[in-house]
Amino acid sequence: MNILVNDEAREVNASTLAALVDELGLKGARIATAVDGDFVPASRRSHLAIAEGMKIEIVAPMQGG
Repeated sequence: MNILVNDEAREVNASTLAALVDELGLKGARIATAVDGDFVPASRRSHLAIAEGMKIEIVAPMQGG
């Protein structure tokens, strides 16, 4: 299916947000996720089904000084 990940069009096989994180090689990484502008905590990723056209944001915390 076709979705947007961080504003980049992608064709993915994943059916849940957790599976997408794994498919993108980010399993176990400290990340934050949002779907269509709504924050999705790690505990809900395996329950959230991905649908055609969804906009998904995946961000990692950065250190600064």
